[in-house]
Amino acid sequence: MSFPRKPGTAIHAALSSIVFFFLDLIDAILCVVYEFVDEILEGKSRDCYCTAAVASQSQTTGENELSETLFRRRNIFREMWFVGFARKFKSKLSREMKNSEIHESVNRWSDCGCQSCNSWIECKDGNLHVVVKDSTSREYSVQEPSENVIFIHGFMGSSHFWTETAFEYTKKDRYRLFAIDLLGFGDSPKPRDSFYTLRDHVETIERSVIKPHQLGSFHVVAHSMGCLIALALAAKHSNIVKSVTLVAPPYFPSSVEGSVLNRIAKKRLWPPLAFGTAVMSWYEHIGRCVCFIICKHHKIWEWLIKLYMAKREIPWKIKDITRHTHHSAWHSMHNVICGGSKFADEHLETLINSGVKIHLMQGDRDKIVPSHCSSNMKRKFPAVEVDIIAGADHDSMISLRGEEFAEKLESIWCSCRTVSVT
Repeated sequence: MSFPRKPGTAIHAALSSIVFFFLDLIDAILCVVYEFVDEILEGKSRDCYCTAAVASQSQTTGENELSETLFRRRNIFREMWFVGFARKFKSKLSREMKNSEIHESVNRWSDCGCQSCNSWIECKDGNLHVVVKDSTSREYSVQEPSENVIFIHGFMGSSHFWTETAFEYTKKDRYRLFAIDLLGFGDSPKPRDSFYTLRDHVETIERSVIKPHQLGSFHVVAHSMGCLIALALAAKHSNIVKSVTLVAPPYFPSSVEGSVLNRIAKKRLWPPLAFGTAVMSWYEHIGRCVCFIICKHHKIWEWLIKLYMAKREIPWKIKDITRHTHHSAWHSMHNVICGGSKFADEHLETLINSGVKIHLMQGDRDKIVPSHCSSNMKRKFPAVEVDIIAGADHDSMISLRGEEFAEKLESIWCSCRTVSVT
């Protein structure tokens, strides 16, 4: 005999269904609106993922790198008559404008065009923004080689996540620390034509850090989304990587990509953080609206925050939220977190077979990455060392316990085996 759900749960489920039904409609309408506006302001509109035609691109990127969640998010309004009519009208408009000269700008009209957000354009090589802390003293450089450590931030983060925390407390003089801004975030390039796949992120790290600095060996420390990139990077260089430290990794073993999206961004109204995550993960055009309001006009918001807080400087956490484009955040979320999860087991197996030390840390109050992610990884790969930090959430073990975290990192690095340089 089955019993009905608690009244509160049933009401929440009903309200969630109603709200997301209307969000489906709004997103379908915005799809049409953006197609027209893009056509008028940019001379052409880039295909969104509301049409099945974009799915064919996944066959040309290699290794199934485009996540299915980009174009298989169910929306009952996508094929409605008004959407189809609008696309036909837009095609006619495109034919009429094809002879006009089109100047494609680096950023879209809905992205911020200020100097600070586009400073990366001046860098012609397309390399990432990298902060290097090289504190190797002369006596250490003679007696023992410097240890290289690459730090990779999470979703909507930047190198500040590490330079303002772990970098401040790393005491020993024999570490050379590299904190990067991932492709599409912070001060790094945000190209319009990139799909921000796992491979794109790995290759830009190689081109910006490993090759120019000639790293013969290195450790990797990563947080949240950055953990999936760290595993891919380390697996590719398993012969020279010494250790991989994963903080709150979104690990979903052998999961179908759609199920990953449902797990990390289930459509629900409560709590507010879950609702915001769902909206930004499921709705491409509503998400673009949010980025237009917040990111494009970040200087206005920063001025208001300064006024409210009576401070001259904006906290780095607030700045990081706006230092991306919708295109970079949208594709990184789907192609790395959802699409990249299917490669995690393969990368972990490669690292363990190569004898690389893997250490996982997660707070027991993490509301963003489910706690079972760490237990699932430990269950499937017993060689992974797991630390559950009491009283810590998704990032407080780093941002609020920087000294303790740095000491833990140094103990991990010191315990690693010596990796022979090949």
